[in-house]
Amino acid sequence: MSAVPVTWVFAAIPVGVATLGAAWTSLRPPPPKVIGTVQHFAAGIVFYAAAGEILPDVIRQGAIWPVVVGGGLGILAMLGLRHVTERIEAGPAGLIGAAAIDALIDGLVLGLGFHAGRKQGELLAIALAVEFLFLGLSIAGAFGARARSAIVVAASAGVALAVPLGVLVAIPIGHLPPIWQTAAFAFGLIALLYLVTEELLTEAHEKPETAFGPAAFFVGFLALTVLNEMMG
Repeated sequence: MSAVPVTWVFAAIPVGVATLGAAWTSLRPPPPKVIGTVQHFAAGIVFYAAAGEILPDVIRQGAIWPVVVGGGLGILAMLGLRHVTERIEAGPAGLIGAAAIDALIDGLVLGLGFHAGRKQGELLAIALAVEFLFLGLSIAGAFGARARSAIVVAASAGVALAVPLGVLVAIPIGHLPPIWQTAAFAFGLIALLYLVTEELLTEAHEKPETAFGPAAFFVGFLALTVLNEMMG
């Protein structure tokens, strides 16, 4: 099977997971402590995939300056996005817009990951699947308790569809010279790490915490470490 079909199969996973997660959380919302624990777990998985495995490979395989430039632009882009979203009134439209941009960046990273190697792409796909599980929770919270389940599920699925769109954006980047590919990959990975630390973990700490919450971050980190070794 060629790289492109495999990429599209894995790009569809976040869409399916986000849809199922939104349906689950709309019909039977889990306790806040459970949500916080799983968010810590997801953050640990994404953090390892990006910082522990993919980013070091990018640095080893290319020149350092594209990594610095691409990563710096990723930081500036995320700071700009945060500035814009803070000025938008709280509500479904603002949250869905920001979540769609996040999903687009996730798709870009996923597409570039599969271009770098199938193992890298699969690790990122696993991390994104866990990350998108509770996308419906945030969207349901933005719509309010009276929102119909169908609206929450449709909005969550619509946001997750930005992942395949990001993969589509990654295809022409994969045909650029290696220096541009490295810069684009660094941009996406730094942006992904920013989203984990500034959004996923921040949201997790807003929930009632137990000892299992912070521990779940390291459980997720170690789980993907073991899985990475098992994949060879």
